[in-house]
Amino acid sequence: MPRSLFLPTGRQTNWLLVVAFLAVGEALYIRYMAMENTNVSLACQAGLRTWLCDSFRLSIVLYNHQIFGVVALIGALLNLLRPSILLTTLTLVAAAFGVVLHNADLSALAAGLLIFSLARPAPVPE
Repeated sequence: MPRSLFLPTGRQTNWLLVVAFLAVGEALYIRYMAMENTNVSLACQAGLRTWLCDSFRLSIVLYNHQIFGVVALIGALLNLLRPSILLTTLTLVAAAFGVVLHNADLSALAAGLLIFSLARPAPVPE
């Protein structure tokens, strides 16, 4: 008898939708309100201490080291081997930030692998 595929429940799907929209929204906010806004970007680089500037500095550090794409790719590979809602959420958030903040190469690959993980058999409950 074939095992069922990894398919999130309705509640889990709603959770993934909310998390994905929040991640994309925050990434867009950081990109367009801090990175590409010259006045805010210069103020943050001059040492302004706000949560937006802290997010700006953190995202620059993560971007420079391709962390968004690497985390998304590792999460997607682990999720491909053993699907779980936690790995799906982590990968979705990292891929959303990576695509919006120009780490699109690894993040897009991770998003594709995340889609493939939906065709994997669900883990057997112990």
